[in-house]
Formats: sequence, C-alpha cells, structure tokens
Amino acid sequence: MNTIAIVGRPNVGKSTLFNRLTESLEAIVDPIAGVTRDRKYGEVYWGKKYFTIIDTGGMSSDDEDDFQASINSQVKIAVEEADAIIFMVDIKDGMMDEDREMADILRRSGKPVVLACNKVDTSDKEYLAADFYQLGFGDKLFAISANNGYGTGDLMEEVSKHISEEPQEVSEKPRIAIVGKPNVGKSSLLNTLLGIDRTIVSEVSGTTRDAVDSEFKAFGKDIVLVDTAGLRKHSQMDGDLEYYSSIRTIKAIRTSDVCLLLIDASLGMTQQDLAIFREITEANKGVVILANKWDLVEKDHKSHDVAADEIRSRLIAFKDVPIFFTSNVTKQRLLKAVEKAVEIFENRHRKIPTSKLNDILLPLIQNSPPPVYKGKDINIKFITQLPTKSPAIAFFCNLPQYIKDPYKRFLENKLRENFDFSGIPVRLYFRKK
Repeated sequence: MNTIAIVGRPNVGKSTLFNRLTESLEAIVDPIAGVTRDRKYGEVYWGKKYFTIIDTGGMSSDDEDDFQASINSQVKIAVEEADAIIFMVDIKDGMMDEDREMADILRRSGKPVVLACNKVDTSDKEYLAADFYQLGFGDKLFAISANNGYGTGDLMEEVSKHISEEPQEVSEKPRIAIVGKPNVGKSSLLNTLLGIDRTIVSEVSGTTRDAVDSEFKAFGKDIVLVDTAGLRKHSQMDGDLEYYSSIRTIKAIRTSDVCLLLIDASLGMTQQDLAIFREITEANKGVVILANKWDLVEKDHKSHDVAADEIRSRLIAFKDVPIFFTSNVTKQRLLKAVEKAVEIFENRHRKIPTSKLNDILLPLIQNSPPPVYKGKDINIKFITQLPTKSPAIAFFCNLPQYIKDPYKRFLENKLRENFDFSGIPVRLYFRKK
C-alpha cells in the first residue's frame, strides 16, 4: 500500500493532521512539544484511494533532549519508507532554522514533498504562508488548518496525485520475510530451508537498500524468502551501519506478503518481539510466529499449549496467529510453518463475495446490534470487501461515528469466526450510507 509520512519540527500540528485524516483520536495531541516520539500508522481513504499515513515525532537538533536522537532516527525511517511526504511548518512561528534543515533532508531523499503551512485558520491569514516559498518546493505549498480542516482538501488532492492506484493482481511468487531480533536464528532458518529443498532457482541480490532474496520451490509454488537483519531497539543501535540495516529490514517487511517472526522460545514474547509484531501488523502483512530453539527448552506434555497461550496473551492486535515451535537443529515444523505462510498468502488476497458477507454477517448484527448512542439507533445496512491488496471490509450505516471500539472488535471476531483470516490483519471501515 502507498505510504505518506507527515514530518516537521516539534509542535507544528502533525498529530492533529494525522487524527483529522484518519478520522481518529489515536495520536496524542498536546501543546507541549515532543509528545509524539515513535512512528504511528493510520489508514486513509481519499478520492477512492487507500493509503497508509505515518505520524512522526518532531525532528530537532536539540542535543539536550535524551530522546531526540531516537526521534530523529524514527523520522528518517519514516521518510525512507514513504512514497511521498507532507512537510508541515507553522505560520505563527514563521521560518525556523529547523525548517530549513528539514527541507534539506527531504530534498536529498528524492521523494515528492508537499508543504503544509499549518495554523491558517481563515483565508485572511493565507498571506503568511508566502514566506515559506523560500524553502524551494515550488507551488506545492498549501495553507491549512489541521485543527478546523481549512485547506486540507486541497492539500490531499495534491498528495493523492503521488498515490498510485493499488494494483489488484496477486503477485505470482509469495514474498516471505524472515524477521526478528538479532540471534534468534534467522540466517540458520534460511540456510536450513534452502538445504531441505534443493530446487533453488537462483540467489538474487537486491539493491543496496534492499534485503537479499533467495528463491526456491515448495508446495508447488516458487517462493521468495527475504533474509533480514535483526531489529534492535534504537537506543541499542551501534552506528550508521546498524541504523540503515534496520531501515532495510522495515522495508523488507513492507514489501513482503507474509512475515515469519522468529522469537526465542526460551524467552517467550519479549517487548522487542512485540514491537516487530506491531511493525508487521501496521503494514497489514500476514504473520506466522516461530518460537525457535524449542529443542533447548525443558518441557513436558503441557509445555507446548502453555507456551502458545502465553505468547497469544501478549499479542496486542489480533490473537488468531499461527504459532509453530521450531528448531533449526532438528528441523522441527519448519516446512509446516512455511506451508502455513503460503496458505496465508493465498487467503490474504481472497475476495469474499459481497452477497456472502451480507448473508452471514447481517443476521448476526441484527441479533446483536450496535449499542444505542444518546438515544439513537445505529443500523448497519450493507457490507462489502474493498478492492485492496490486504483484507479491508466496509460497513455502511446511518451513524458510523457512533460505533465504538468494543463493537468493532465484536465485528472483527465474527469475521474471523466465519472466514479464514488466520494470521492476517483485517481493517474495518465505517461509512455513512
């Protein structure tokens, strides 16, 4: 899916714009600069196009802030991931040195940049945006108010020009990325799999910013396995080499169809594992969890089920993720995990007929309708799957803004009970009929 990053120095209104475009309140908004530190992802529908938007922390050269170096790294990763950039500035503060520094970084990125001059609440303040033409982005400058929505329509019309129509055909070869922390056995897994299946076609090196692809045949399919570097916490990264390796790994996740997430079975699901899981689900990729080094764990007849339950209890997004307890040494369940990844690849691209969605889900909704909100009944009348590369379901109703998260979770659970979305994130959209 196309990706747009919102960047700029601290406290220019990036999170406010993110919330407006995603029709949510997910990003924390505060007058204190520097509230947003990590990248946050959301989905936007504009002009019949769907894309991912990234909210970032404010980029700054402030050396006194202990977190600023990590924030700057996160912003650079977002720029690297993005297909186009919304660069936000603040007309009330006027041109700042940090704006010029950010502009230099964006020009070097080679990505399309649209300049959003924020806090123009009314048309009589638009002239204040003229000062920012000197940043050198030509006529790609828009006076907006992220707070009240002024000018955001024109801004998004320009942004949408840089968003391609998402191709609907299924790629011939499943791309399966092997991801995880350092030293969990990713390279050993790749070597073991390639050793098991001798029908390797070729080994193709990617560009300097891509991971290495290895092609082999299994289950009647040509499969591309993508080897990646281990992802560490930003505070633990040692120099530019490891930093750029992390960018390549994140890019490998976002260009894959399914990820094999390796964790250390003896440690269970750690915070860093959860962070990588979140990268996968926010990219709307399929996922299979491999609890590796299972041969080193002392176990009894209950160990497998207990360990699987502990892993699932820590998952934040969805719970029906396939989990395999594997060993590169004994080769336990490795091919079964890859076979499941191929199955997820096929399910991820399956189109559910609209008639089937409505026949199955509408009776369930009628039996358990959304809660009445402020005395108003909420009626869901029509359901359809959207034409996107990963599953997205639209629910058309009279009052979509009043459907709350608990009921959204109820609908997702019913979807998963009736259709095979195992290991696949599902996005739900609510639109006014």
